[in-house]
Amino acid sequence: MNDVKFYLDAAEKKMQEAVDFLDDTLAHIRAGKANVKILDGIRVNYYGSPVPIDNVANVSTPDQRTIAIMPWERNMIGAIEKAIIDSNVGIMPINNGEVIRLNIPPLTEERRKLLVKDSKAESEKARVSIRNARREAIEGLKKAVKEGMSEDVSKDGEEKVQKIHDKFMKKIDEIFAAKEKEILTV
Repeated sequence: MNDVKFYLDAAEKKMQEAVDFLDDTLAHIRAGKANVKILDGIRVNYYGSPVPIDNVANVSTPDQRTIAIMPWERNMIGAIEKAIIDSNVGIMPINNGEVIRLNIPPLTEERRKLLVKDSKAESEKARVSIRNARREAIEGLKKAVKEGMSEDVSKDGEEKVQKIHDKFMKKIDEIFAAKEKEILTV
């Protein structure tokens, strides 16, 4: 029975990682309202070292369409502004000398459909990862039968793997549905 648990735990861990990765990936897709996660990949040159923006400034969302970046040191405003312009965020920063503001423009219908399509593609990648984890667990159980595990225990293990698979597929559907709703909400 210990062998079955080994395969189930490994499959569940891989499936959870796929869901977590999807959640993180979809959080970086801009959905028309301000989300500080779109700045996560941007690095600012801070005394010769590239660091994330939130290490040199306070990043907040005062309203649904604005991201405010307040540097802890005034001399960092230029470096932060340059990093944002050089990134692929696609938003021009507005600098008033103390605070950098990013005004998030409303999305066009065409852009919304494209973002939903991108989100669906990311969801499908996660589904493939989950299916692969299920397949690996089932193959491992079949190999364990050849090494002496009873077929009944193996079949029960396969059923449990399938239940875990179904649970994670449902999670992916829920995450995608929430993101699709967020993108399509005007």
